[in-house]
Amino acid sequence: MPSFDVVSEVNMQEVRNAVDQANREISTRFDFKGSDARVEQTEDTLTLHASSEFQVDQVMDILLNKLAKRGVDIACLDKGKVEVAGTKARQSVTLRQGINAELAKKIVKLIKDSKIKVQVSIQGEQVRVSGKKRDDLQETITLLRQTKLDLPLQYTNFRD
Repeated sequence: MPSFDVVSEVNMQEVRNAVDQANREISTRFDFKGSDARVEQTEDTLTLHASSEFQVDQVMDILLNKLAKRGVDIACLDKGKVEVAGTKARQSVTLRQGINAELAKKIVKLIKDSKIKVQVSIQGEQVRVSGKKRDDLQETITLLRQTKLDLPLQYTNFRD
């Protein structure tokens, strides 16, 4: 029986490359001379450092540009507040990965309400969709792409 998985993943290698490129551009830009502006990465968190809130916004623009060029969907970023302490400012950005239980239930309900003849099951941080016909699965993918969810989705493991 044909099936596929609905997942939400971020390619961490591309994120790392984008952070390196952003840091390289920040170090060469004239408007950041003498400031300690940089982007640090730890697991699923990016921390932007600069001397002022304005510079943090500029660092964010550079980072978003580099992420977009590397093919990372910026909808998976969860931006925190800019924290200003004296002459330092920083902002924390979290990379959201995996489909949480609430969103998975929403996806299941959406597919069931569409009356497409497929079976849907939640498996951890992904949703498995299986059906008898390949056309039904493709129709399901089209339905999910047209629906505006707050997390970017990928469709993997398509099997005939």
